Amino acid sequence: MLTTIEHLDGSYLPAHKNIYFASDFHLGAPSHKVSLAREKKIVRWLESIQEKAAVIFLLGDLFDFWFEYKYVIPKGFIRLQGKLAELTDGGIPVLIFTGNHDMWMFDYFTLELGIPIYHTPQSVQINNKQFYIGHGDGLGPGDHQFKILKKLFRSAFCRRLFALLPPRLGMGIAHYWSAKSRDKNHVLDKQFLGRENEWIYHYCQQLEAQRHHDYYILGHRHLPLDMEINASSRYINLGEWMSDHTYAVFDGNNVQLLRFEE
Repeated sequence: MLTTIEHLDGSYLPAHKNIYFASDFHLGAPSHKVSLAREKKIVRWLESIQEKAAVIFLLGDLFDFWFEYKYVIPKGFIRLQGKLAELTDGGIPVLIFTGNHDMWMFDYFTLELGIPIYHTPQSVQINNKQFYIGHGDGLGPGDHQFKILKKLFRSAFCRRLFALLPPRLGMGIAHYWSAKSRDKNHVLDKQFLGRENEWIYHYCQQLEAQRHHDYYILGHRHLPLDMEINASSRYINLGEWMSDHTYAVFDGNNVQLLRFEE
């Protein structure tokens, strides 16, 4: 059975079970060798949480680039896909949110692995705790150029145009662009900018003023963060798996930001 946000909303965790959150695997970068080692580590992490997992949320940029042609998907990442299939076949719901690097995920994971795909942040209540969950790209003030590009890339016209390119050419262009973007933002990604300049934190503050959430769990920032918004609300950024290997776990009462140590 496909478990969606709607199925989870208002639900309660079974005893001794947890919800897990991770994002920004960026599989495919910066090389096949390095990415493969990271993919194996991610699979080991999934194996380590499998017994206690009630739900697993993967919050975007799982791949450094992803595009689903009608009859073709990107080469590789078979270990992760196999593990996700094992989890969902075993009755553990997995939900994926797309990021700015893998926004062109459509129905492959839903049809083949039973995983729903979400392209925008969602609110869900579990164990009487309200969560706001998403990737985090394009949120908050500023970065108008990126927001324009994001809107353009997500348009049906742009998708159809890219689909006309042969996969070898299209994937080559996309990986080049992705690498340039990562190199440009690498230093900024790892610096804490202060509360006044952390744009996703500001977005969460603004949203909290309109509607209460106990936890804002997002990715994209590439910096593990656990910041108090007010006495009853926290913003948690999941970091990334290229160096941090961080994730969050909800035990039914609280959320903790942890690092996967083998």
